[in-house]
Amino acid sequence: MSESKFEKAVAIIQGLPKDGPVKPSTDDQLYFYKYFKQAKFGDNTTTRPGMLDFSGKAKWDAWASVKGVSKEEAWEKYVAKLLEILEAAGDDASKKHIQEIESA
Repeated sequence: MSESKFEKAVAIIQGLPKDGPVKPSTDDQLYFYKYFKQAKFGDNTTTRPGMLDFSGKAKWDAWASVKGVSKEEAWEKYVAKLLEILEAAGDDASKKHIQEIESA
């Protein structure tokens, strides 16, 4: 897996329209978050958020769960998950995104 495919996948996810056919679930969003953070910053060394920050704790826990994963493996898991979601959507825009990732 190349960094260029990962960067293309990140750009696609960030550009998905809120009302489009591809709607990653909350679990999918946490999956992308943890592997993005692991790929970009490595292991989570930050302090866990407090009790009232539920969203922050979920993100922190997700990122901490992939401790030790290499950036290359994080790229691979991130891209593979996006390809899975795009293939399931099956619309023309998703097919175009798949081609963009594969050619990156």
